Amino acid sequence: MLARVTTAAPKPVSTWAPLRSRVYRALWIAQLISNLGTWMQMVGAQWVLVDEPNAAALVSFVQTATTLPVMILSIPSGVLADLLDRRRLLLGAQSTMALLAITLAVATATGHTTPAVLLTLLFLLGCGQAVVAPSWQAIQPELVPREQIPSAAALGSMNMNMGRAVGPAIAGVLVALSGPALVFALNALSFGAIVAALLFWRRPRVERKLPSERPLAALQAGTRFIKAAPAIRRVLLRTILFVAPASALWSLLPVIARDQLGLGSSGYGLMLGALGVGAVLGAVSLARVRALLTPTQQVATAAVVFGLACCGTALLRVEALVLLLLVFAGAAWLLTLSTMNATMQLLLPGWVRARGLSVYMLVFMAGQAVGSVVWGLVAGAYGAVTALLAAAALLGGCALSTVWLPMRQFAAGFDLTPNAYWPEPQLVVEPEPDDGPVLVLKDYDVPQPKVPEFLAAMGFVGRSRQRTGAMEWRLYRDVGAEDRYVEAFVVRSWSEHMQQHKVRLTAQDLMRERAVAEFAHDETLTHLVSVDPRA
Repeated sequence: MLARVTTAAPKPVSTWAPLRSRVYRALWIAQLISNLGTWMQMVGAQWVLVDEPNAAALVSFVQTATTLPVMILSIPSGVLADLLDRRRLLLGAQSTMALLAITLAVATATGHTTPAVLLTLLFLLGCGQAVVAPSWQAIQPELVPREQIPSAAALGSMNMNMGRAVGPAIAGVLVALSGPALVFALNALSFGAIVAALLFWRRPRVERKLPSERPLAALQAGTRFIKAAPAIRRVLLRTILFVAPASALWSLLPVIARDQLGLGSSGYGLMLGALGVGAVLGAVSLARVRALLTPTQQVATAAVVFGLACCGTALLRVEALVLLLLVFAGAAWLLTLSTMNATMQLLLPGWVRARGLSVYMLVFMAGQAVGSVVWGLVAGAYGAVTALLAAAALLGGCALSTVWLPMRQFAAGFDLTPNAYWPEPQLVVEPEPDDGPVLVLKDYDVPQPKVPEFLAAMGFVGRSRQRTGAMEWRLYRDVGAEDRYVEAFVVRSWSEHMQQHKVRLTAQDLMRERAVAEFAHDETLTHLVSVDPRA
């Protein structure tokens, strides 16, 4: 997809390095408070429903109500995050979620929280989370230097796992003491922490030189980018290869706690805590791991470790040994997720970052959701032990597949700085923004000995055109002229071509074009705008 630079791999930095930034530190702490509130809310909501008729079904709907909106709205939210000011979008979404959480707390305190009211409010809060997630991920490169992106990704994963491990335990105590209304009120306050941190961040205003993209066109542009980006598709594939089998441990852990180890709810909470502790320890040791292993080796190692944890959890009957394995599983989970997330962020230019990350989050969520259902069915038919052993085998296959499907090793070296290096088109007629499609033609004179080198380089140039906006790209040989080749690509509209021309090109694209620059004739560059002869 993108060119590989010839410099050495960047030296790994400390996991804690991003926390030196005041803005990042404030937002990270606020996010931790919010994650704690979210998991506390989950426990409080389940407690409200536990005494209702059909409690088992209603309790399971709590998870559905909070995660389904993320799966449905992830892609549209990514488009919005690329089109609007991300700080303002986050402020609006977090403020709305705070109001919804306050409504839930008041309704619960006054006895008006019926199952329908609760699930509706949880669904709306889930919609808010869906809007927030792509923007939250996309602002990370604005908060820390590029070399700290892997560390920021690790801290983000650690943040989420700490909330998952500690939040339910706190909620259990508070619900026992005073009921779920207090938990919901504290969750509302946690959104206030995010709002305060966002107000503290004075994001520089970005002046737009061109009109904003239309939502549908922006969605299509993001889709074209991913289709023309093999390295990003590789990350998505590697994510699903790990998450789908790894979801077995998360989904079957309650069954293992009860049936294999004879533990109650407190024991299950301890097992979740072990996973959370492993995630924290994994984040602490991540800089050392990155110094020793390439991204491909990190992913393979994590798959093997998580697979061994699945085997041990299925077969062992000693609680202490299972908890130890879960600590290693938590570290492997964090290592994989931080590697995938950081690689995505390092491969995505700013104009399409939120759209690309929204696809990554959708793949991740879908892998967990579908995987959990599949492993539940397998466990129901053949037992939880068999399901976990099968998942471990697939994780072994995931590790083995890195031989043929490796990760990008030097993604941090890609220069995705915007670079509007194309010359301004010489126009006699100024097209309207919606005019199009636009056909662009460029001539090349290539001596016969240079043809193989030229064709190989043009393959990368073609993907660059498609990533930045071309709906179709072709390279033609002029049979009426010796050594003449013509590049032709079609862009949806004149407005999108101007986006491609002035916003979407990067220094990496320039490096690709320099490989064929000696053959090009810029004076023969032609722009053709489609006209309707029936008009």
